[in-house]
Amino acid sequence: MRLVSVNTGLPREVTWHGRSVTTGIFKQPVQGRVTLRKLNLDGDRQADLTVHGGEYKAVYCYSLIHYEYWKRELPGRDLPMGMFGENFTLDDFREESVHLGDQFSVGSAEVVVTQPRLPCYKLGIRFEADDMVKRFFVSHRTGFYLAVTREGEVGTGGEIRLISRDPNRVPVSEITHLYAEKRYTDADVAWVQRALKVEMLPESWKEYFRQRLEQIPTSA
Repeated sequence: MRLVSVNTGLPREVTWHGRSVTTGIFKQPVQGRVTLRKLNLDGDRQADLTVHGGEYKAVYCYSLIHYEYWKRELPGRDLPMGMFGENFTLDDFREESVHLGDQFSVGSAEVVVTQPRLPCYKLGIRFEADDMVKRFFVSHRTGFYLAVTREGEVGTGGEIRLISRDPNRVPVSEITHLYAEKRYTDADVAWVQRALKVEMLPESWKEYFRQRLEQIPTSA
């Protein structure tokens, strides 16, 4: 994969449905080398740290091939890099091919995949459309978050090289599926059990999946 665009942005206040909202979803491409630190890129911040940012959401990645999909879904809409709030726009990936716990090098930094994105209402603010949150989620084009295991410098055009695959091989897309699925099949349960073994999956996700497993009726 290659880094097509590095995007950052600071929180700003906007008016949405008659009330003031502070959001960091407005990202813009930056030129040159940028330092990637444990919690974010230099020049980038999140507004609500209870649900955004932090160690397990230091960097949000989105695929350039998804932009082609949204250009068809949103004809005439201007879609500059960073439109989805992503820090890294990557040239070519699908959620099915990226796994929780996969480790990559990018520039002089090293990162690891932690989780998919669950969109909040602020994506609707960015697109000025309330239905965008649902459309984004059901498209299965969620992107994914990274934790930073080694700080360093990154820049547009840099290559993202795979260092190692997590042995559990749980795709990002599978986590999104398991989150949304109303009833688990035996295959789903097997995936959940594998996901619970992934060290880099945040505890909040693991607790959610443990609760889901507890809700499955046991046979007499």
